[in-house]
Amino acid sequence: MKNLISNFRITVHDKLYVKDPETSDLGKKIIQHSILLIDEIGFELFTFKKLGERIQSNESSIYRYFENKHKLLLYLSSWYWAWMEYNIVFTTTNLQNPVEKLEKAIEIITQNVSDDLSTPHINEAILNHIIVSEFTKTFLTKEVDEENKEGFFIVYKRVILRIVEIIQEVNPAYKYARTLATTIIEGGLHQQFVKKHFKTITDFNPTDNISEFYIDLAKNTLL
Repeated sequence: MKNLISNFRITVHDKLYVKDPETSDLGKKIIQHSILLIDEIGFELFTFKKLGERIQSNESSIYRYFENKHKLLLYLSSWYWAWMEYNIVFTTTNLQNPVEKLEKAIEIITQNVSDDLSTPHINEAILNHIIVSEFTKTFLTKEVDEENKEGFFIVYKRVILRIVEIIQEVNPAYKYARTLATTIIEGGLHQQFVKKHFKTITDFNPTDNISEFYIDLAKNTLL
């Protein structure tokens, strides 16, 4: 994506961290290298000890920012969805045609992500890999209802509701706007995973953009 947020600071729920990592060089280093390390070895094998070794810092210093790796993954996910939300709002605000607005929003949500150079400590392209592979691990837990009440998923749900609003602009009579919006967002992540790992059950190659499919699905459903 283009450089969109040079003058915009993304905020994340303050209960997801002990100390805001954006307030120090070490915190930003923790975020930068946690993204790289999770992408490299996967969330299951990722530990604060390994991250500390990567950044040449004590494991205890990481715990001063995050209570545990689950909270860190929630933080990264929230940051990603806040970044997505900003891009949707920025791109669609001045569009008058609801169908065009929906097309742009779906494209942003489902396209292959590029790094935004305005956030040097966060590689959005690599963070997208993590969201595709690991995001469900943030909520497929026994604590999901409690964490939902705490507001840990509020940004993710806000992105869905942004899409819902646009769907309702396109077709106010459509009864399943929230279900369709959730299907587009979750299906987009799933197709990104499938096209890389289960190539025989998708029509997309690993480098293909899947946006056209979801735009076609939405328009055929709503129009």
